[in-house]
Amino acid sequence: MSTASEAGSSGVRLAVSAEMVFLELPFVERVRRLADLGFEVEIWDWTRKDVAELAATGATFSSMTGYVDGTLADPDGAERLLASARRSLAVAEQLQCPRLNLHGTGLDDRGLPVVASDAASPQMWLTAARTLTAVAELGEQAGRTFTLENLNTAVDHTGVPFARAADTLTLVEAVDHPNLRLNLDLYHAQIGEGNLIELVERALPWIGEIQVADVPGRCEPGTGEINYPAVAATLDRLGYTGVVALEAWASADTLAALESFRSAFEGHAG
Repeated sequence: MSTASEAGSSGVRLAVSAEMVFLELPFVERVRRLADLGFEVEIWDWTRKDVAELAATGATFSSMTGYVDGTLADPDGAERLLASARRSLAVAEQLQCPRLNLHGTGLDDRGLPVVASDAASPQMWLTAARTLTAVAELGEQAGRTFTLENLNTAVDHTGVPFARAADTLTLVEAVDHPNLRLNLDLYHAQIGEGNLIELVERALPWIGEIQVADVPGRCEPGTGEINYPAVAATLDRLGYTGVVALEAWASADTLAALESFRSAFEGHAG
């Protein structure tokens, strides 16, 4: 069995979302399969899973959802988000998971916002920054890092506030706390903003991890328009040694999709 550190031959570590691959298997078996293949594992809503069973797999968990209720930008929603983050931190400790992921607002089962917003007001920006500061302080106390993920509003997440990478980067910079970082999702960024290599260069000091899928279709690298080998070469040039996570559907065979992902990020060690 290969180890997670062997999953890529470049400086990055490779992870895969167990929510989107090996869909024919029970969830815990997906986790075991990914670990056996040498990948770190990412999960979403932990409330729907047997956490003790997941911990017993021995998998390396790279990231998990850091809240299951609440929003960033209104006082009541912020309190619920913070309470949810505290519960999530306890689960992260069980799984020895270093990163917990956030969005601008809670998402329903279709990825749509629980509280939609066409445009964030100045007060919403201030409240979001305060909420994220409190979240980062919780992370510091627990020895974990929260990440704020960019989303796209054109295809998958209409109405989510603070969705663009420019928004998430602005908030993370404003909070300026080591326990709050970006989850830079390049699939979402390509749909919403493009110019991915310059985005990576600009965001690098604030990145906690990077997620990938191709556009259109949200499948593995090589199925769409993004030149992921060029992105991988840029990450190597910049000295990025963090996690790159596949959050994508397999276009056909799952093993072939995982190999395409691995191949896109191999061979760039300097």
